Amino acid sequence: MEKGVPIRSVSRALAVLKLINRHGAITLMEVARESRLAYPTACRIVQTLMVEGMVEFEPSRKRYRATRLVETLSMGYRDHDNLIEKGRPHIVALTKLVNWPITITTRVGQSVMVRDNTYEMSSLSFSRYYRGYTLPILECAAGHVSIAYSEDEVREVLLRGLQEVGAKSLALDMFLSGRLTARIKTDGFVLNDRTVHTDNPGKTSSISVPIMERAREVAELTLSYFSTAMNPAEATRRYVDLVKQTASDITQAASAEDQALEVA
Repeated sequence: MEKGVPIRSVSRALAVLKLINRHGAITLMEVARESRLAYPTACRIVQTLMVEGMVEFEPSRKRYRATRLVETLSMGYRDHDNLIEKGRPHIVALTKLVNWPITITTRVGQSVMVRDNTYEMSSLSFSRYYRGYTLPILECAAGHVSIAYSEDEVREVLLRGLQEVGAKSLALDMFLSGRLTARIKTDGFVLNDRTVHTDNPGKTSSISVPIMERAREVAELTLSYFSTAMNPAEATRRYVDLVKQTASDITQAASAEDQALEVA
């Protein structure tokens, strides 16, 4: 990576914008606390975003929220919408079989974003995660899958970028050494026991596998379950093969649709 990249101020501003967008409306103190920035720094970033028209202030509630101008950032964006659409019947079928919620995510920068899920179908869920909800890439099973299955150059840039913005974790160290990538590719899945970054920290665990398209990882498929319901070994025995098969079924369904469109 070129020296001096990423530019920390840009990374911080984007992180704050994503934080505000995720919350809908948030106080300045909450921005500082959740972004782990000094209050004056958070204040300057929010004020800059206001000048650029990306954020506005609600005087009645003393909160900041994203404006519709944020939508312009997605213009020209293309994604694997067909894969998400074709995946829906398969994640519904898997949830009906096991009753645990299933999620499809894709990587967006240093996060993974929820593209679809079946939380509303499952009685075995503490929370509901809307489409567009993001999780830090180092702190969830889907994020680890995304890192491991990224192309080598992409993975290197991503990991160095995480280092530059001050991310610190055992997982990052293991990815930098190559050990975690090798382990995940050998196993073909990630099990994250007692996930911390959720609406109910430590109460749920998850199993995640890659969804492939033409030999490239394009999304992640994740099953979440109550941590107290079973230990990791039991969860692996029960669910890994089912989640892998569902990911394969989604790939085949999306590929068949793509081939039909090409022929047409």
